[in-house]
Amino acid sequence: MSAAGEGAVRSFLLPDLGEGLTDAEIVQWLVAVGDTVAVDQPVAEVETAKAAVQVPCPFGGTVAELHGGAGDTVAVGEPLVSVRTGADAPAAEGGGADSGAVLVGSGTRPERPSRRLPRRDAAGEVPPATASAAPPRPRPATGERAPVISPLVRRIAREHGIDAAALAGSGDGGVVLRRDVEAAVAAGSRPPAGGPDGAPDAAERVSLTAPHREMARRMARSRREIPEATVWVDADATGLLELRTAVDGAAPERPVGLLGLLARFCVLGLARFPALNSRFDPEREELLRPAGVHLGFAAQTPRGLVVPVVHDAHTMTARELAAEIAALTEAARAGTLPPDRLRGGTFTVNNYGVFGVDGAAAVINHPEAAIAGVGRIVERPWAHGGELVLRPVTELTLAFDHRVCDGAEAGAFLRFLADCVERPAALLGDM
Repeated sequence: MSAAGEGAVRSFLLPDLGEGLTDAEIVQWLVAVGDTVAVDQPVAEVETAKAAVQVPCPFGGTVAELHGGAGDTVAVGEPLVSVRTGADAPAAEGGGADSGAVLVGSGTRPERPSRRLPRRDAAGEVPPATASAAPPRPRPATGERAPVISPLVRRIAREHGIDAAALAGSGDGGVVLRRDVEAAVAAGSRPPAGGPDGAPDAAERVSLTAPHREMARRMARSRREIPEATVWVDADATGLLELRTAVDGAAPERPVGLLGLLARFCVLGLARFPALNSRFDPEREELLRPAGVHLGFAAQTPRGLVVPVVHDAHTMTARELAAEIAALTEAARAGTLPPDRLRGGTFTVNNYGVFGVDGAAAVINHPEAAIAGVGRIVERPWAHGGELVLRPVTELTLAFDHRVCDGAEAGAFLRFLADCVERPAALLGDM
């Protein structure tokens, strides 16, 4: 009778991989039937909708069965691998004891308990249980870093700012297990960081203003939820500057300015490409398209960056847009802007050229679908009339949610903005 036939078979269930995931696809097996596995040894690499991870088994023994092949999908809570445990199986923690180093919600299921009699030697005697046990691995010597087998353990430690290899591992051979990291988190333990003498680096904590905290939350959510892409184009701004001079000269008490003109260009462009004025509903996988344009614009204030919203911007001329933008900017900087003027935007425009930069890959203002921007206007060599001359050039950019449209539509919108910048009198219409 072979040693593989001894002991009970326990099934390791696919653990809860977090973030609401219900299943995973087997990418590859890291063990085969008949292999011996140690406690916390990764047995498979699986891929979820979020990432590919290696899954460690919480007990040791001999692999009895693999539940599926590469490319198969396994539901959370279903058997992933069955392991035969017992006196003859190499278990790092006493014949298959759970280690606690597996993922959230993992489980094991004992199956088919052995009814066989103990194996006897040639003299008919039952050998001591310790006779066939694998010799324990030596613990790391003083000053050595403890081994960390499980990728999950490393990830949990990293998320809590803990150097897992600096902990005293409770596993066989000093292996750092999940419970070791969790104990360090509960105790508020942090291994020394900083220089070689162990002294922590000095750090100053700076409190954020409420607008800054809100901006941070919005930007983080945008990056998490929106699959954005960015397109950009250079444009000859000669026509734009000439139009601004003419318009502002005609009514200097009501200047339009570059941002007012760009806002009007965006409104005209959104009428042609309405997908960029919508937002994506992930639950129903539909576009929500408002009846009009509610134009947000980035405004820097002493309390941080805010995005006031010009409601019903599609009903306004360039001069009216410029006046509303100026009034909202003044209120934002004075701290008197009503909360309803910071909500409800459907598209955002940003003049980051005022900061002296040529271009930027802006972050979309969640839950909108796009943000357009204009960089500084500087003289550059430009092909004009068959000659290379110096012309005032600006860079236009558009960051867009790739779920609402493809690159062709986004590029066409940006090309329209560039045409407005280069030939504004022909495209702007009613001021």
